[in-house]
Amino acid sequence: MRILIAEDEARLRIELAVSFEVAGFSVVEVENGEEGLFSASEDPLDVALIDLTLPVIPGLEVVRRLRVLGKRLPVLAVSARNHWQAMVEALNSGADDVIAKPCEFPEVLSRVNVLLRRSNGWAMPDLVCPPVRLCMRKRQVTVYSCLIELSNFEYRVLEHLMLQAGEIVSKTALSQRLYGEENEPDYNAIDILIAKLRRKIDPDGTLAPIATVRGAGYRLALARR
Repeated sequence: MRILIAEDEARLRIELAVSFEVAGFSVVEVENGEEGLFSASEDPLDVALIDLTLPVIPGLEVVRRLRVLGKRLPVLAVSARNHWQAMVEALNSGADDVIAKPCEFPEVLSRVNVLLRRSNGWAMPDLVCPPVRLCMRKRQVTVYSCLIELSNFEYRVLEHLMLQAGEIVSKTALSQRLYGEENEPDYNAIDILIAKLRRKIDPDGTLAPIATVRGAGYRLALARR
């Protein structure tokens, strides 16, 4: 998953970026609202964490403008004021959720995962496309209740495909969310990851969990529950 962190407090921004990277996210960092608005409008992102008191353009205005532009990117707003009126204002401006400073990273991560699931039509904590179950909180995958060991990149590919189960995901979209636009992987990197996933999830070739859509990308072929 690719997350935007828009936070002007350098220490907090770096701490959040490191924590999200450890949690398997690809991170885009900005320190003011102008950069945040541009990134949220132009970059391939899955979710955004936006401080409401950003310089240049306040975070609240960034969220408003994103919604006026028709951007449906899930936004977790960060408020320096732990007051219900500030929370309501942020939600009314288009934020999907609000968290007050100071906050612990496990709560931030949990709320971000909820937004990711909801934005893709998942209500339950686990992503389940029988016989595959993916637990976002633990970053674990089971097939027929047996734990499957995946690398970080393999997990991230599967998570993205499962969040959008049934939809075609282009190779470019997967590459950008794994490596960012600045780091170009080898041409066959995504194909290799998909091949490894297929072998680990479906070693005997009976499930056919990931379909290749020629000229378009890949699609998780298992029905979501």
